[in-house]
Amino acid sequence: MVSESDKQLKEAMERCARLEAENARLRSILADHGLPSEPAAERPSDQSLNPNTAIHNGSPPSEKLELFRSLFRGREDVYALRWERGEKHGYAPAAEMDWKAIHAAPPDKRKQVALKTRTLRPLTDAAVRDHLEGKATIGSYPLLPDETCWFLAVDFDKSGWREDTVAFLTTCRRFNVPAALERSRSGNGGHIWIFFDHPVPAYNARQLGAALLTRASESRHEIGLDSYDRFFPNQDTMPKGGFGNLIALPLQKVPRKLGNCVFLNERFEPFPDQWRFLSEVRRVAADMIPAIIHEVAPEDNIVGVRFAALDEDAERDPWLLPPSKKKREQPVEGPLPARVRIVLSNLAYVEKQNLPPALLNRLCRLAAFQNPEFYKAQAMRLSTYGKPRIISCAEDFPEHIGLPRGCLQDTLDLFSLHGVATEIQDERTLGHPIDVEFHGTLLPAQKEAATLASAADNSVICAPTAFGKTAVGAWLIAQQKVNALVIVHRQHLMDQWRARLAAFLDLPLESIGHIGGGKTTRTGEIDVAVIQSLQRKGDVRDLARMFHRRSDFVVLGVPVRFGGHCGGVRAGSRPGCGDRGGLVASDSPSENAIRTQFDRSAKCATGKSFVCRAEFSAQQRSAAQTCPNTCCQG
Repeated sequence: MVSESDKQLKEAMERCARLEAENARLRSILADHGLPSEPAAERPSDQSLNPNTAIHNGSPPSEKLELFRSLFRGREDVYALRWERGEKHGYAPAAEMDWKAIHAAPPDKRKQVALKTRTLRPLTDAAVRDHLEGKATIGSYPLLPDETCWFLAVDFDKSGWREDTVAFLTTCRRFNVPAALERSRSGNGGHIWIFFDHPVPAYNARQLGAALLTRASESRHEIGLDSYDRFFPNQDTMPKGGFGNLIALPLQKVPRKLGNCVFLNERFEPFPDQWRFLSEVRRVAADMIPAIIHEVAPEDNIVGVRFAALDEDAERDPWLLPPSKKKREQPVEGPLPARVRIVLSNLAYVEKQNLPPALLNRLCRLAAFQNPEFYKAQAMRLSTYGKPRIISCAEDFPEHIGLPRGCLQDTLDLFSLHGVATEIQDERTLGHPIDVEFHGTLLPAQKEAATLASAADNSVICAPTAFGKTAVGAWLIAQQKVNALVIVHRQHLMDQWRARLAAFLDLPLESIGHIGGGKTTRTGEIDVAVIQSLQRKGDVRDLARMFHRRSDFVVLGVPVRFGGHCGGVRAGSRPGCGDRGGLVASDSPSENAIRTQFDRSAKCATGKSFVCRAEFSAQQRSAAQTCPNTCCQG
C-alpha cells in the first residue's frame, strides 16, 4: 500500500519535472531573442549599499509610499476602486454617494443623479497603503486632465503572453528604452511599464508604444494588431464626461502572495526585493521621446498599416507620402524559401512554412488599415470603447495566413520584391449553372457599373440609396448564370429582394429561397439571407459555408460602415462563402454617384493586372470602358 508520504513525494517530483520543462522552454525563448538564460547576479541586500538612494524591503513605509506614488502616477483627484459581488467584479471611481438624493429620484433617473451628486475621493497615502496591505485594490487613471501622462503600460493577455513580452522587451532594449515587466493580477498575462521623468503628451507616449509594438511584431507576428488597443492610457485626448481607461496598480498584497502583481526578471521569476528593483528603474527623458520615435519608425508610419482615409478620397497625412504615393517598404532580411504556395478559396491562404516572422507580419498588415471611426470619435472627444484602432482582415491559422482575395496582387508583389516564386492553387468552385434571363432595361449609370463589375474576378459596387441595386444584382445574376446568394441585414429587405428578383428574372416567388425571420427555405439556386441568420456570436453557420462550395456569386445588399457594426457582424468579418461580387449601399452617398472598385485580379486590355477605383456621376459618363483609370500597373 502506498503511504501518504510516498504520494506527496511523487507529486513533488512530477511538479519539479513540469517546472524543469517550463524552464527549458523559457530558456529556448530567451535564446531565440538573444537574451541570457542565466539570471544576473543579484545585489546583496545589505542596507549599507547606497543607503541614501536604494529603497529596499527594509526601508521605512513612508519611503516606499513616496517611491510607489512617484512611479505609478496618474490623476491625483480621483482613483478607481475594485468591487466584487459574487462572481462579478469591476472598477468604479472611488466616491462618496448621496444616497438620499439617489433614492428620491425616479428609478430611470437614479444613475444620472448618482453621477451629478457624487463626491470623488482624491488619491491619498492612506488609499495607497490600503492597496499595498491588501485591504483594497485600487486602479489609476493615467491620462491627466491636461492630456499628459507619467507612464505608458502595455497589456499582453493572450495565451502566448510570455513570448509576446519577450519580443517587446527585446525591442525596448534594442532602442534603449527602459521597461519593466509585471505579471498581471490573474497570472495569465503581463504588463510592461515605461516610466517618464516628466509628464509627456499622451499622443507622444502612445506613439512610442505603437512604434515599439510594430517593431516587436516583426519578430513575432502572433502579438496581433489588437494589441494597439491595449495601451494605458488608451486615448490621446480626454473623452467628454470621463476619465479615460484605468489600470490596476501592482504589488497588491493578496495576489502578491500567489506570485502575481509583481515584477519579473528575464526568467519570469519575481525579483526577491521588489522595492530595490523599482528604486533602480530608469525613466525615459521626456524631451527624448520624439527622437526615439523617429529612430524606431523612421518612415513615420507608426503602426505599419494603411493610413485612415477619413474622407475616403485622400490619405490621412498625404504630406508624409513620397511622390509615388506609395509607402516605401524595406526588404525583409533572413533566409527565404525559393517558392511559396498560395491556395485560393474563400480567402487567399499563404503557407507559413519557412517564412520568417518579419514576412508573416508584413503579410498580416497587407489586410489591415487604420479605423477612421476610431479617429473620428477621438477627434470629437467621444468614447472609443468598442472601436478598434486597427481593423485587421487577416486570419492566422496553424499552417497558413488567410488574407482577403483582394489582397492577392499585393501578396504577389511582396513575394516578387523578395525574389520568392509563388505557386497558386485555385480551389474556388464555379457553382452550378442556372437558366435565368433578365427582363428589364438598366439605366446608363446602372449598365456602366454592372458591365465593369461583371468583367472583374472580384468586384464591389458602392451605390447610394435609390440607385437600383436590386436591378443591377438581378442583371449580374442573369449575366453570370450560376447559383447565387444575396445577403441583406433586415428582413424587410430580404422580402423586397425576393420580390424584385422574381420580377426581373421572371421566376415564381417560391423558387427564390430565403434564410431568416425564423425560416430556412433554400433552393440552392437563388437564395436571399439575413446576415444575422448566417452567424451567431461570431461563429458562421455551416449553411453559409455551403455556398462557398456550391456558389461563386454573392451579392451583399447591406450598408457598410467600417469600424462599427452592421447587423451584429464586425466590419471585415466574412460569412464563409466564396463571394465573387458585392453590391452595397453607401454609408455617406453623394448624389447620383457610385463607386466601382475592382480587386487586383481584374484585367485591362493589355492583360496586365490593375486596380480600378473610379467615380461616376451624371456629368462623368465618358470614362474609358476598358480601363477606366490611369491606374494600370504591370
